[in-house]
Amino acid sequence: MIPFISGCDLFSTRTPEQPVQPRSNYKAAVTPDILLENLINSLAEKNIQNYLNCLTDSAFSGKSFQFIPSAGSSSLYPALFDLWNRKSEEQYFTNLVSHITQDLPMTLTLNNDNLSYSGDRTIGYTASYFLTVPHNDEFTKNFEGELQFTMVRDSREVWTIATWRDIKSSQTASWSELKGFYYPN
Repeated sequence: MIPFISGCDLFSTRTPEQPVQPRSNYKAAVTPDILLENLINSLAEKNIQNYLNCLTDSAFSGKSFQFIPSAGSSSLYPALFDLWNRKSEEQYFTNLVSHITQDLPMTLTLNNDNLSYSGDRTIGYTASYFLTVPHNDEFTKNFEGELQFTMVRDSREVWTIATWRDIKSSQTASWSELKGFYYPN
């Protein structure tokens, strides 16, 4: 004889809980285009780990990430003059995200881009950028200029940014100034 239990709704579905972490659009950057997509998405999602995954890690490439700030920004923000590396990026990005309302994304637009291949493991990339950062501080929210990346394919066959040069191209603040402003001193 099989007992029958009434009143229990064991097989009905329940309302799903909201995820603790937002879903990520990160994909393995097996092409330079995916790397750029990951960079744009990591900013929009304010995801520090995905942002750092876009930057070269010497453990996988034998090269260290290097950021070269725009002219003049080092005099405004001396921290940019020091050797800026992945750890600097992590500190700046973490501090920046803490000043942005949770549901507002940063937006990065790249225009006039150009890829130049120099072998199967290194690519040069240039583009003009426009970055909007909806922080809540008394500082500009729009940044523009030109960026120059040297992208490398590491031992995992993933493309990353090894060198990032920022060039100020207008009266608007550059990305270097954003990094300098939010770098914790």
